[in-house]
Amino acid sequence: MSRSKFLKLIQNQRDNKSREKFSGTFIDYLDLVKKDPAVAKLAHKRLKNAIENHGISHLDGSDPRCRKLFGGEKIKTFDYFSQEFFGMEKVISKVMRYLNSAAQKGEESRQVLLLLGPVGAGKSALTEHIKRALETAPPIFHLEGDPMRGEPLHLLPRSLRPEFEDILGVKIEGDINPIVRYRLLNEFNGEYEKYPVVESGFSQRARRGIASVPPMDPNSQDVSVLIGSEDISKLDLYSEDDPRVLSLNGAFNVGNRGIVEFVEIFKNEIEFLHTIITATQEKRVPTPGKNDMVYFDGVILSHCNEAEWNRFKSESTNEAILDRIVKINVPYVLELDQEIKIYQKMISRSDFNDVHIAPHTLKIASMFSVMSRLKPSQKCDLLTKMKIYNGDDVIEKGRVKKIDISDLREETREEGMTGISTRFIMKALDNALSDSEKNMISPISVIDALRKQVKEQIISEEDRSFYLELIEKMIRDEYLSILENEIAKAFIASYEEQAQSLFDSYLDNSESYTTRANVKDKVTKEEREPDENFMKAIEETIGIVGSSRDGFRSDVTAYMFAKMRRGEKVDYKSYGPLRDAIESYLISSVRDIARIVTKSKSRDDDQRKKYTDMVRTLIEEYDYNEDSAEEVLRYASNNLWRDS
Repeated sequence: MSRSKFLKLIQNQRDNKSREKFSGTFIDYLDLVKKDPAVAKLAHKRLKNAIENHGISHLDGSDPRCRKLFGGEKIKTFDYFSQEFFGMEKVISKVMRYLNSAAQKGEESRQVLLLLGPVGAGKSALTEHIKRALETAPPIFHLEGDPMRGEPLHLLPRSLRPEFEDILGVKIEGDINPIVRYRLLNEFNGEYEKYPVVESGFSQRARRGIASVPPMDPNSQDVSVLIGSEDISKLDLYSEDDPRVLSLNGAFNVGNRGIVEFVEIFKNEIEFLHTIITATQEKRVPTPGKNDMVYFDGVILSHCNEAEWNRFKSESTNEAILDRIVKINVPYVLELDQEIKIYQKMISRSDFNDVHIAPHTLKIASMFSVMSRLKPSQKCDLLTKMKIYNGDDVIEKGRVKKIDISDLREETREEGMTGISTRFIMKALDNALSDSEKNMISPISVIDALRKQVKEQIISEEDRSFYLELIEKMIRDEYLSILENEIAKAFIASYEEQAQSLFDSYLDNSESYTTRANVKDKVTKEEREPDENFMKAIEETIGIVGSSRDGFRSDVTAYMFAKMRRGEKVDYKSYGPLRDAIESYLISSVRDIARIVTKSKSRDDDQRKKYTDMVRTLIEEYDYNEDSAEEVLRYASNNLWRDS
């Protein structure tokens, strides 16, 4: 980028920042509200609009993922979150439902939003993203010199408010704070129409409209963090009840008309949280000293883990606060593909970008994290459950396993609140890279890193045993299955073409068999009976034998023609059971692959050429590099085809 471009960027930013801002009197502000009543919207509506202004999308029955995972239920998604959060549509939908209700001044407008979930589930990240949304909102109009940036309409006497509400089309609630009142009386002689009104935006860094309250040490908790304090240096000049001694710089003061966040809220003592009661129910918070309470309009966000929540709610003395909480669970992601996207996002923003990540590496890591979060089911094993939660077809004896995803969810309603966090996985990826001598990570190195990390982790022996069993059995076996399939595909020349040709032939024969018609040759136009031996050879690879053949052929034919009627693409991958059968047929027909992969020292010239070609295919078509291709082939030679 040239010097002139740098300067242009700097100047554009400066011009945008210094654009002409509103500056006028209260009367001028009334004209603005008359033209656009939304100018005076309350905090929940402002936040809701800020998020929605980035765009809204919908998932419905036409989306395969929505159809499988949500039963075709129409799911509203928000573009503001789409590139940052994956597999959290339900959570975000509940957050937006809260904001929508609060924006309409429902009961939620007087309640705290609590995000509850395990460590590393995304509570803090979601909260931070919500706060940043407010920074994209249009500036607000407020009274000049007001530390709480109060709504200017609060200047109106209560006796006049009904008339102004009719004229302006807004409901006015709230009052000016003592500092503004003092200035109104002493600088403007009570002539509120002359009071200056300005505008300013939201900024977390500058503490404008966004405030965070970290957990406080019980020995040093001071309510001034929430409501401000008295300026001791001014107490010699003014009386204790004089507004001029007030420093309204507490979280509720700063977060007025915006957001107040309580980080790990229940790590604080209950006495420290009492201000929340008045802030929610009465929309007022105390002021330091002997001054009146002040009006507060803001979204109160909080988050904590389950242990803290359980401890807090077990105390009967906390009922008043509990009654003012809207709890939304933020579980770990249970959808494999979405979990993979999380690591892809995190890696894209790290120095991992320069690292070669072999195919299936993130998938294997994600399989471990997802399965660690699942609860056992009487209906299927964890691997099958993970695949169903991912919207995959699970094939058993040639047919899609019929397990309703909603039935699995009903078995364990709190699923996803325990297990391995994303931080654990990222640490394992870091460790795998640190141990690598070739600036790459692979499923093999990640499996080893996961194994080591589980052994070193401070967890119960029961959990440790469970996690190691996942790694040594399910994860490793599943990877070997993936690897065997991939190597075989790389070995077979023109795999896709062969698979499609087998699919077309099977579909022709299956249709003719099902409809009791002859097969018509597409070239010669000759008719013949369905090739029973050919269909059996395909079907037997996935255990379709005897009487089950008729049902399988009928299912294939019905499924394919239903897709054709809907105008959807039909190929060998379209129907899971048939795809598996065709792939198994092709792979089982390859006998030479074991010798080529495993017997490196005794390869003849032809086998060496095939090995070289297979490595090249893995690199060019499957995104391996030379080192990772060699590594997975060595791994395969030690773990696959030992009896060949």
